Amino acid sequence: MSGVRRKEIVVEVRSEEDLRRAVEAGADAVFGDVGSQESGAKVYHPKSVRVFRVRDQGDVESMVRTIERGTEAVLVEPEDLRIIALENVIAALQGRDVVLLARARSLQEVEDLAFVLERGVDGIVVPPDLLPELRYVRELIETPRKVELRPARVKDVVGLGLGERACVDTNSLLRLGEGLLVGNMARMLFLVHNESVGSKMTPPRPFRVNAGSVQCYVLGPSGRTSYLSELRSGSRVLIVSADGSTRIVSVGRVKVERRPLVNVVAEVDGVVGSIALQKAETIRLVSPKGEILDVTSLSQGDEVLVKLSLGSGRHMGIAVEEFIEEV
Repeated sequence: MSGVRRKEIVVEVRSEEDLRRAVEAGADAVFGDVGSQESGAKVYHPKSVRVFRVRDQGDVESMVRTIERGTEAVLVEPEDLRIIALENVIAALQGRDVVLLARARSLQEVEDLAFVLERGVDGIVVPPDLLPELRYVRELIETPRKVELRPARVKDVVGLGLGERACVDTNSLLRLGEGLLVGNMARMLFLVHNESVGSKMTPPRPFRVNAGSVQCYVLGPSGRTSYLSELRSGSRVLIVSADGSTRIVSVGRVKVERRPLVNVVAEVDGVVGSIALQKAETIRLVSPKGEILDVTSLSQGDEVLVKLSLGSGRHMGIAVEEFIEEV
């Protein structure tokens, strides 16, 4: 495991039909005795991959001793304490030019394997029955567990009149401090808090983020942005906490309604960004101290948490290196 490789999604195939489906779904590689390089996918043949069953630390040490020069890949199959065993394997293989593969039996295990000991394994072997979720598997692998949030100082709060705003109702219960990263410009996205805290006039709705104007960008899994107007039932979004930690949730529905809007303008080290939000006491941003601040009470000098994305524009939600100016 020399250096940090791009993680591969490897589909275990047992038939030509499995191989065809894996290639069409966008797998990085396949593992099995079917297919060849002409199939269009990288192939890990079982005969060329060393398989090691790990029951204890002695097996880890034995594995390291028996790996020969020129070994392309190893498939590690822990029998117990899977995460601890893989942590020990990853540590033991540091500096060796060998691909470490491990099997995931569920979507939860995909995430575990991707981030075990922070760096994760090089290739995650998934069964064919996870092929319909391959896009989600990719998002789990490529989405960082933490993003950097910066304090931005509010410069202005200006009424915008009526406009359409989007409430994003997720299929998950959101916690205090969590929200979506949303903004008028891709260079600065604001942490918009969820509605887990109600008001004197409204009950809590902990599944909801009243996220902003329909034209706003919202950060999704694997670093892509969407317009709020593009979200649909079944879309996946990135929930971010005040400490920068992330998780992926799915959207149950999006409610677009006409409401009074307000534009919040903020600045970080000379970088200016803004967000158009509904003007209501239940719409809140998050301060660097983790406090939630409703937009009707914001004033110049208040600090709110934002994510900066400098040096690139966006094309179809993907960061690109070209000249794009958003004002």
